[in-house]
Amino acid sequence: MSAILLIGAGRMGAALARGWIAEGRGPAIAVIEPQPDPAFARALKKAGGRLNPKPAAVAPPSAVVLAVKPQMLEGVAREAARYAAAKPVFVSIAAGVSLARLQSFLGERAAIVRAMPNLPASIGAGVTVAAANGAVTGAQRRLAGALLGAAGDLEWLADETPIDAVTAVSGSGPAYVFLLVEALAAAGIEAGLAPDLAMRLARRTIVGSGALLAALPDQQAEKLRRDVTSPGGTTEAALGVLMAEKGLAALMAKAVKAAVKRARDLGK
Repeated sequence: MSAILLIGAGRMGAALARGWIAEGRGPAIAVIEPQPDPAFARALKKAGGRLNPKPAAVAPPSAVVLAVKPQMLEGVAREAARYAAAKPVFVSIAAGVSLARLQSFLGERAAIVRAMPNLPASIGAGVTVAAANGAVTGAQRRLAGALLGAAGDLEWLADETPIDAVTAVSGSGPAYVFLLVEALAAAGIEAGLAPDLAMRLARRTIVGSGALLAALPDQQAEKLRRDVTSPGGTTEAALGVLMAEKGLAALMAKAVKAAVKRARDLGK
């Protein structure tokens, strides 16, 4: 079984590790995390993994997963470069940090995969987009794909160019959906609903709509929107506001553009 070193077990790192544990990889996992969540620490120990072992006690890893914030990545990656002699594949999930920059931290010959998962990975329903540098072998690509795919769907890119846009769409996207729930509930309250009922309706509507999308993978979202929009009805009246020139589409484009810019700034 391939030895895995995970550096950083915050929300996303722990989500990935839980996926590996579910696949039976527990004994192969070593985790470096100064402030681990107690529940995660217990799950790791139960699965046979190790938490915060001394560097000398870490088996030569086949994969080193860097799951820290972009602002911390340089220092962490330079420390992780000590494992380069084992020729692992390094997998980074830090937003905005390019393959070239990662290579400057890890070494010119390092095999590196840059990836962007999202929050639903914490329940195995995430989507991750990844790109590899030229040093990654076929076997390393398969290993990285298996590790990232343990948290949900995985999409490979031919090169990393679109990853900042990926970050803005799927990486940050769950927050947009949660904000929609908040806004829909607030609008319901303003329209006269009790707050608890408004929030239940908003939550269930978003969850149910997502489930419908998942159940009908061959249908476009546009078609589903049209199916629920009766001519002259209430939905059409509401969409007339949301689809106005400065409505939801324009706001979403502006939001994604801001997120892309921030991702690029983080990588500098």
